[in-house]
Amino acid sequence: MRIMLDYGRTGLEVELPDERVVQSLEIQTVTPLPDPVQAVEDALLNPIGSPSLSSLAKNKKTACILVCDITRPVPNELLLRPVLRTLKAEGIAQEDILILIATGMHRPSTDDELVEMLGEEIVSQYRIENHDGKCEEQHTFLGITPRNVPVWIDKRYVNADLKITTGLIEPHLMAGYSGGRKLICPGIAHLNTVRVWHGPDFLEHPKADYGYLKGNPVHEENTHIAKMAGCDFIVNVTLDRDRNPTCIVAGDMEAAFLQGVDFLEQIVRAPVEKPVDVVVTSSAGHPLDTTFYQCVKGLTSALPIVKEGGTIILAASMTEGIGSPEFQQLFEENRDLEQFVQRILGKEYFVLDQWQLEELAKVRRKARVKIVTKGLEPHTLEKLFVEPAPSVEQAVKESIVDYGPDTTIAVIPKGPYVLPCVA
Repeated sequence: MRIMLDYGRTGLEVELPDERVVQSLEIQTVTPLPDPVQAVEDALLNPIGSPSLSSLAKNKKTACILVCDITRPVPNELLLRPVLRTLKAEGIAQEDILILIATGMHRPSTDDELVEMLGEEIVSQYRIENHDGKCEEQHTFLGITPRNVPVWIDKRYVNADLKITTGLIEPHLMAGYSGGRKLICPGIAHLNTVRVWHGPDFLEHPKADYGYLKGNPVHEENTHIAKMAGCDFIVNVTLDRDRNPTCIVAGDMEAAFLQGVDFLEQIVRAPVEKPVDVVVTSSAGHPLDTTFYQCVKGLTSALPIVKEGGTIILAASMTEGIGSPEFQQLFEENRDLEQFVQRILGKEYFVLDQWQLEELAKVRRKARVKIVTKGLEPHTLEKLFVEPAPSVEQAVKESIVDYGPDTTIAVIPKGPYVLPCVA
């Protein structure tokens, strides 16, 4: 059986034993929007739970629009062009519109990435700035939530007359689904906020996971934080397996987001009859698989269907290496994952990006991990609490030796864009 895994920009074709593969899990087929441009226009005029964008823009002097960074394949030009036209038509001057990149704790976007994300025309005509989650003076303190999270949000957004967020609704390993409120927290929150909201009190909760909203403290808390910051209007999109727009939702931050989630849930859930010995997966290709940090998402998404003591084989490009300097520091400071988890549960130990290592620890409690990549050397991977493999085929061959002739294998070509589950 030949299967194409999402890997970098090109994909990676692999050969797997037909008799061992029980299922290939895919996003369900859905008809793409026949006219995405018109769909966005219609959504702005007839939003969900909100006045139209043109009504909201009347008599406003300034606007701030949040967009995702390069780690999300959002069709930003599609969403932004009609939004920008509407704002200008209602009298908001071009120089008074700020497009703010909601980097969260990620690095700033490069000039080339901005063009790839937004298109040359928008980049050349509008003011575009990166959020810096480590610079406290760029944030406004809005108070403390009932769950004791201090709320610091980028003042450029807080001070804008009109606040708009865009984004992609997709499964998310902590918040259930991306989109909606997530552009505000963690998108433009300061580290003071994120370190608590992404702390073990939230992430160790059993519902802080893919596909959960009700009862998920991560989702509930950043919704509360986003309300504190304010959001006048959202424009969110869902994509099919080829990244064509399938649904546009716009309007109220909660109502529009939830309608988008309802649509997406019917498409992304993929059941197997019972857990399998081996899951072969990806981290959804570019831009999500450029670092080991981001690729943890591909591992966590496979957890529901791998047996205890099973193996997850992940193929990803990792063209930018491990991740931030702080994330790399975590591997240097902790001899094993058990020591790391005990440290963070003690609350006195904190390093930026530790939440992703905490997610990796959840994976390793249940399964072995084998990584296939050209981006990192085998000796480097061995220091990241995973096992290197020269190819997916070799990793599968070794796993069949481990689990015997009746080894069962499931494949998730698009990694975390699919929600695998046991039927």
